[in-house]
Amino acid sequence: MLNVDTIKNGLVIDHICAGLGPKIFSWLGLDKAKFTAALVMNVPSKTLGRKDIIKVDNIINIDYSVLGFIDPNITVNVIKDEQRVKKIKMELPNTVENVIKCKNPRCITATEHYVKQVFRLVDYNKALYCCEFCDALYKAGPQAESFDLGK
Repeated sequence: MLNVDTIKNGLVIDHICAGLGPKIFSWLGLDKAKFTAALVMNVPSKTLGRKDIIKVDNIINIDYSVLGFIDPNITVNVIKDEQRVKKIKMELPNTVENVIKCKNPRCITATEHYVKQVFRLVDYNKALYCCEFCDALYKAGPQAESFDLGK
């Protein structure tokens, strides 16, 4: 049995779709952190079958809209004095900036690199986002075609 110490003051990012944990761990910069952070992969889950979990023994700033775009099923538990004081459920954000790169070679964002890549949610049930400049469609969530988590 794997045992990861309790978090004294920090975050537990739970219900991550199995396999997405390493990408989120890297995006958060936890691979270079000076504090304790744990990535646990393929944890059995009654609702998901398998899931990844990230435990961070520190309070860090997170762009929740990006987490919601990656996987709207993610929850973030805020831990203080070894007790959960807040549970934040992710949801699909109305817009995302510089997370998706437009695949349309004729889009202004493909040639003018100073232009922000902005996508807006057009269909919540299908998790579809549309480029604000050329209307190219992208699917969000764990089954997304592609996304760039570069900062």
